[in-house]
Amino acid sequence: MSSSKTTNEQILIQRCLPHNFLAEKMILNCLLVSTESIEMTIQTLSIEAFYFKNHQEIYKAIIFMYKSKLPIDILTLITFLQDNGLLKKIGGIKVLMELISQVPNLVYLEEYIRLVKDKFLRRILIRLGYEIINSGYITNISLENMINNFENRLFSLLTEMKPQKLFSSAELLNNVFLELKEKSLNPILPGLSSGFHDLDLLTQGFQKSDLIIIAGRPSIGKTALGLNMALNVIKESKLPVLFFSLEMSKEQIMYRLLSIEANINQARLKSGKLYQNDWVKLNRIIKIMSKLPFFIDDTPDLSIQDIRSKIKTTLFEQTQIGLIIIDYLQLMQNSASKTENRVQELSIITRALKNLAREFNVPIITLSQLSRNVENRIDKKPILSDLRESGSIEQDADLVLMLYKNNTVGVQQNIDQKSYYLTELIIAKQRNGPIGTIQLKFDQKKTKFFNFDL
Repeated sequence: MSSSKTTNEQILIQRCLPHNFLAEKMILNCLLVSTESIEMTIQTLSIEAFYFKNHQEIYKAIIFMYKSKLPIDILTLITFLQDNGLLKKIGGIKVLMELISQVPNLVYLEEYIRLVKDKFLRRILIRLGYEIINSGYITNISLENMINNFENRLFSLLTEMKPQKLFSSAELLNNVFLELKEKSLNPILPGLSSGFHDLDLLTQGFQKSDLIIIAGRPSIGKTALGLNMALNVIKESKLPVLFFSLEMSKEQIMYRLLSIEANINQARLKSGKLYQNDWVKLNRIIKIMSKLPFFIDDTPDLSIQDIRSKIKTTLFEQTQIGLIIIDYLQLMQNSASKTENRVQELSIITRALKNLAREFNVPIITLSQLSRNVENRIDKKPILSDLRESGSIEQDADLVLMLYKNNTVGVQQNIDQKSYYLTELIIAKQRNGPIGTIQLKFDQKKTKFFNFDL
């Protein structure tokens, strides 16, 4: 009895899946009278988007004929189906005659496509819902992996729903002209300010959807620069910053932030050897910093799926994110497809990070190690090929910055017991701008970077 009930439910579900018979029929009719409509339809609808099997077979035949550059009308289609033994499968000539019984209105083709696609996506959603229910009973698969899988599939579904409109050059040029006019009246930085004016001058700030790599050898100041930039972005834009620390704990990050903002030697801060005026400064800085929208996640071995999930959670609470920083690339994992080839795995990760930046329309800064090869050269100034396990890092990144401390220069200034080391920030790659080198001053004791002219 129970088995019979389950079967009946499945049949009912199958029968009641959303579909639009007339819209499917009108689309196929349009394809038989207009070559242009074929091009538009095959770019938007897959074969599975048609609910009825005979409609799928007709659509598949039209696609094959179109790609084979065969003439397409009702007669050539019937001939093709006959020759390939498919005429009976679609229900005979009668189905095709009924198909062309109405004259299609090509003006409404886009609307017919939208109706069919809407029902197709609803069918996918229903099937996904049943998969989610059934997967809840499977205990030998990690719950986290299952949730990540369904989350990715739901995101793909959401992406499918967004119309992919083509823009004419007239529309685009008009938008560009209005944008240029706005910029001339209100000259502001197009992207987020890094807080370092020489860098902003060359990059025009951190742009939305950009993947930015900050690379350097260990202990040269990558994390310090990332934190300095994070604070500068928050102060300038008032937008939240999300910092993923895969190496340092959140407590260590907070000590660094306090050292930067309170201008207190980090060693003294950690040891608690503070002067009276240090306590006054700390008290004031803590009150200010506690109000900043700065969010730290120190979960080790994060995967792309973990990061996406945490970004979505933050967006749900904050509505928007200004900047995302990941410290650092080589500690990330790719849970979706493990591979023994670490270079290949990192290539997948960097491609996924670029996709994340585009998905959430936010700049992502990822810190990265440089290869040891740089130490074996006479000229130790880093170049793009020094990116450790680079793979497609330099290909996917929109902006690659490399930190370099020129030891031959040594101490740049030593005034009032302040030691500033000259550090070069090399723009090794910029997809939409010039490359070059800027100079910064770095106070290693306070892990604080300064503009060179300060």
